[in-house]
Amino acid sequence: MEWSDVGIVLAVRSHGETGAIIEALTRAHGRHLGLIRGGTSRRLRPVLQPGNTIHLHWRARLSEHLGNFTVELQRARAGTLLDLRDALTGLNAFTGVVRAVLPEREAHEPVYEAGEVLLDAMLSGDFRHWAPVYIRWEAGLLDALGFGLDLSKCAATGTREDLAFVSPRSGRAVSTEAAKPYAGRLLVLPAFLLGSQNVTCTAREIEDGLKLTEHFLEQRVFEPQNQELPAGRTRLRELAARESK
Repeated sequence: MEWSDVGIVLAVRSHGETGAIIEALTRAHGRHLGLIRGGTSRRLRPVLQPGNTIHLHWRARLSEHLGNFTVELQRARAGTLLDLRDALTGLNAFTGVVRAVLPEREAHEPVYEAGEVLLDAMLSGDFRHWAPVYIRWEAGLLDALGFGLDLSKCAATGTREDLAFVSPRSGRAVSTEAAKPYAGRLLVLPAFLLGSQNVTCTAREIEDGLKLTEHFLEQRVFEPQNQELPAGRTRLRELAARESK
């Protein structure tokens, strides 16, 4: 059994004296683990860093085996992200959520492709630039898992205008007018989630966006499995709260 693919490094742990087991989000083979012989060597350590994109070749005698990876660096990001404190927070949130949420070896190519866009955006070091991209990525992740939000029209009136809230129960958008009796119980819908890529985002809108996707990740993914939100994702929300003060 063997295949070749590209993937984003999520995590690395030592194995034996010189080996390493890496976990990667691959384009066509989902979240996948494999052993790299000599993975702790001076040559490979800089390659096997979370956030880097690598080309992988996987080989195993049987498909259910852990298997062995050979790798080549395709896109180096880790060094830059490590020097950008806010971006490092975002990277830790991204890797933590992927590792906790995506089933192993289940392909989700759109999640991978959006992850590449997100990590490239983080290289800018501009929180207000990459944080909305992160929130769109989480919304896409929810959709890939079958829990997508319906932001196309108001759940109460059917209008497509002035959508400003989301029902915490149904995940459907609600207009400002229809929300008046319930506004205190609804989640705020930031404008940048309504399709425009050029909306200028405030720190408060980013915080609202993170609260929105976090609510549905917890309600529909983590709580049914008796799991907690990854610590890296919690730190990202805390960063947004500080930025919005």
